[in-house]
Amino acid sequence: MQCPGQDSRYWNSEAIFEAKCPTCTTVVEFYKDDNSRTCKSCGNRVLNPRIDFGCAAYCPYAEQCLGSLPAELLATKKNLLKDRVAIEMKRYFNGDFKRIGHASRVARHSEEINRSEQGNPAVVMIAAYLHDIGIKEAERKYNSSLPRYQHAEGPPVAREILTKLNAESALIEEVCDIIGHHHHPRAEETVNFKVLYDADLITNLEEEQREKPKTPDRLDQIITRSFLTEGGRRGAKEVLLKGNN
Repeated sequence: MQCPGQDSRYWNSEAIFEAKCPTCTTVVEFYKDDNSRTCKSCGNRVLNPRIDFGCAAYCPYAEQCLGSLPAELLATKKNLLKDRVAIEMKRYFNGDFKRIGHASRVARHSEEINRSEQGNPAVVMIAAYLHDIGIKEAERKYNSSLPRYQHAEGPPVAREILTKLNAESALIEEVCDIIGHHHHPRAEETVNFKVLYDADLITNLEEEQREKPKTPDRLDQIITRSFLTEGGRRGAKEVLLKGNN
């Protein structure tokens, strides 16, 4: 069965339209299911300005439906996956606002750190939302949230969520690997791991400061010694030492 959105039997008078090439302003004719057209005047590849990439961004059959997907769509697909993972994380924690808030803050710090560290944004953000996803099973099975239990229980839950969302296998494997040791860096680590580790550390220190504040000198020592990236150290100073410099 063809997707109704791309089936010409359901088209109306707006299904064929014209748009100007952004390079030379020549008029280019589009059908609604074109993802791009080549300008006959300058040869520029022009993206369809009206195409709805919403379903294609998460549908596993998008390439068969729309043909070879442009890079711009692939970026959208990963952005939407990140947002859907955030929703699934909130559903999984089911009103546990402390853990939802922690994961959301780690994701926010990850995004900030990654602007300078240039890791894979999809891996970084998805790992951030799911890094503590094993804590429920750890507490259920072992009555403990110790890292070793989280590391064992997190990857299967993350894999189930990401598989349901039709994430790419390579992304699933890397995210699960990060979750499976996110408290304990190895001798050699990826940028993606380092960004997540530093974002989690900033968030944990923020939370500790509210309950049992450390002195600025002590925080400065921790920041100097414990962070894995320059972006993480810079972010930690901005968050934890603001007003003390």
